Amino acid sequence: MSAPDGSPVGAERSIGQLFATATAEMSALVHDEIALAKAQLRQDVKRGATSGGLFTMAGLLLLFSLPMLNFALAYGIRTWSDWNLALCFLLSFLANCILAGLLAMIGAVFAKKAKKGRGPQKVAASMKETAGVLQKAKPHLRPALPEHRGPEAIEAVARSSS
Repeated sequence: MSAPDGSPVGAERSIGQLFATATAEMSALVHDEIALAKAQLRQDVKRGATSGGLFTMAGLLLLFSLPMLNFALAYGIRTWSDWNLALCFLLSFLANCILAGLLAMIGAVFAKKAKKGRGPQKVAASMKETAGVLQKAKPHLRPALPEHRGPEAIEAVARSSS
């Protein structure tokens, strides 16, 4: 059995080996934090694109549906109520405005979520916190090995247990 760096279990590792392991793990941590930031940024961009798409749909719906929907709705209201045709056209226009307003409100909700999503800021704060902890960490001094526990004895024990 061996440790992650390939040295036998039970063997004392040198400061250089410990430093190399810590550096490799720190590098992996930084790469993972960057990947997390990219994923969160991708999600925020997706929400922003959804918001923009809904705002665009609301505008296009209001623009292109007005003539056809206004005529159909106005003549429908006129058939059911016998009201003045001008009032029927006004009511159909108001119905289109209400629908466009609902779509714009849904778009605003998505825009708030995209603005609120502070993915990269969370990752940056986490990385600063990790760096702060590592800067404060101090290695523990280890006492020298007794003569009967030299590297040869440790290697022999490590070989016999594997």
